[in-house]
Order: sequence, then structure tokens, then C-alpha cells
Amino acid sequence: METKEIFNRFWVPYSTQNPSAMQIYDIFTGLGERVIHDHIALRTFNDPRVNMNVIAKIFTDNGYEERGQYEFKAKKLLGRHYEHKTEPDAPKVFVSELLLDHCSDFLQQTIREKLDAIDQDIYKDPLLVYKGSIWGKIPFEMYERVRQESEYAAWTLVYGFRANHFAIKVNALKNFSTLQKVNQFVKDHGFLMNIVGGSEIYGTPGELLEQSSTKAEIIPFGFSDGVFEIPFCFYEFTLRYDDKDGKQYSGFIAANADKIFESTNFYKKQPEM
Repeated sequence: METKEIFNRFWVPYSTQNPSAMQIYDIFTGLGERVIHDHIALRTFNDPRVNMNVIAKIFTDNGYEERGQYEFKAKKLLGRHYEHKTEPDAPKVFVSELLLDHCSDFLQQTIREKLDAIDQDIYKDPLLVYKGSIWGKIPFEMYERVRQESEYAAWTLVYGFRANHFAIKVNALKNFSTLQKVNQFVKDHGFLMNIVGGSEIYGTPGELLEQSSTKAEIIPFGFSDGVFEIPFCFYEFTLRYDDKDGKQYSGFIAANADKIFESTNFYKKQPEM
């Protein structure tokens, strides 16, 4: 499968089901910018049927290789990033997984029961990464109870396999030289930025990577017992710097990613005035 097709199949549902992402994309292109994506991110569980190796297979089968590993102890996650071997401008891929054996008995049982309850042949489908929630609707109370332990698990249980976010490559923008200017432009158009520890920019030029993100859009979602408003996907902005040899840094920083994960944390949408 061609690289462009792989990412387009993630982009179409991400941008059509997540209106704010398309709006942000459009306000940049409306300025004459050519929006290039630095990376996408995918979430999963460390069950062998759906772990990182399974989710990354569509990439590793099509020219990508692993370039970095990351650990997030507080969130009980592992992550890896992948880059294309011969297409340096192809988007990077960040895949993470929740370590179920580090979670409560309730959470482990909930996830494994869902994974066990469906036709097991679906896990052999090479297009599994595009299928969203393969286990169907859950009760809102289950979502809430899982979320109290792990926002990551609740999001993944509800939305399944899809792009959690795309990240705009700020280096490729003509009209924005800093992440601060990008953030202000996005806020001026009415979008909320993710803020952790009082900051909306994670990383520093000295670390060769700065990142920011919007808060996930709140959308009405159909649970088995009704429709409730919960966070969906978000858009990220990534600015990379050159190292001492003049080569642009291509990796990720665990401390940054740890904060980016919180873009999908639950929050109540403010009523419109």
C-alpha cells in the first residue's frame, strides 16, 4: 500500500468525524499554507491480539521501521515511534499501548472480556487499524468507571482503532516561525489549547522539540444506554529543531508525550453564551 493511501485512510474519518480538525486545517490552508503532517498517533492495549506490533504492522509492512521506545510509568503505557526508511518526508507514526497487567482486576477483566467476545478472525484483518470500535457500544457507566482509573483506557475502549490525532509540522508553515504564534492563531479562532501544569507548550528548543495541542473536541457519543458528550480527537502542532550537526531532530520526548496524552482527558464543554 502506498504511504499516501495509508494515511489518507486515517485522515478521512479523523477529519470528517472531528469537525474542529477540519476547521483548523482549513484556516491554515486559507492563509495559503500547505499543511504537512509531522506524525499521527494510535492507541491500543498490550493484549497480543492488538498490541503495538499488530497495530504497527501496516506501517512496518510498507517501508517503516521502529526508531524509538518510550515509557510512561504513571499512565502505565509504553510507546514506540516509526519512520519510513526511504521517504524522509513521510509522516512519522507514534503507537502506544496500555499495560493491562499493571491495571486493576476490574479494568483487565473489562478489556479482555470485550476482546474475547467477538469473532477472533477480526484480529487477523490487515486493516484492523482502521476499524474503530470493533466490540460495539458499551454502557456509559462502564466508560465512567474505566475512566476513573485510566483516561487512556476509556478513550480506547470507546473509539477503538483510529488516528487519535494528527500533528501539523510547524517547520513547514510559511507564516509562523514559533509555536507561540501558532497557538495564538488557533486560539484566536476559538479553539481551546491543552494546558498541563500551567503550560500549553511542552519541550524546549534545547531539547530540540516543542509540541502543543488542542483539547479534544467534545462530541455526542452513542453508548448502549443513551447519548452522552465525551472527548474525541484533537490536533497537535510540532516544531522540531536542528541538532549540533545541523540535522533536524526526528524523535519524541516522553515528558512531552505524557502531557499530550491528556488532550483527551474528560472535561465538560462550556455552554455557549
